[in-house]
Amino acid sequence: MLGGVDQDISVLFVCLGNICRSPMAEGAFRAAAARSGLTACVESAGTASYHIGHQPDPRAIAIASRHGVDITGQAARQLTHHDFYRFSHIIALDRANLEGVRARAPRDGTAQLSLLLDAVEGLQGEPVPDPYHGDVAAFETAWSTINLGVDAWVARLIREGTDLAV
Repeated sequence: MLGGVDQDISVLFVCLGNICRSPMAEGAFRAAAARSGLTACVESAGTASYHIGHQPDPRAIAIASRHGVDITGQAARQLTHHDFYRFSHIIALDRANLEGVRARAPRDGTAQLSLLLDAVEGLQGEPVPDPYHGDVAAFETAWSTINLGVDAWVARLIREGTDLAV
């Protein structure tokens, strides 16, 4: 509930394997939504099936934990047909994964598809760099970029919900 209006906001974050960027985005969004009083269902998924059932990468867990966010309870899963109806927003972390999401989207799917940084003024269309082959600093950079996008999305969803309530 936001301003007395049920928003039915549900967000799915998508990257390739669902062990780095999208689990961090899921955790960061949960934290940002809680701070802002936004009620939303949030999950993450991958376009590929490489890591189904695995916890997030230990470096992603460590960076999230360093910022007060616990993502250890997450398990990687792959994007499904049902996700296009279940979620109001499917947000990819880069263009390649957005194209993968679009390629799988059913014609009558109801989810809005976009990139994480599309909500950030001046960064529309930009990707969150994949830290998987990098060091801890790459994960810290990804976390900072993800938080910038997540904060902008939370503000946007609150603003859109407030506009609907008027």
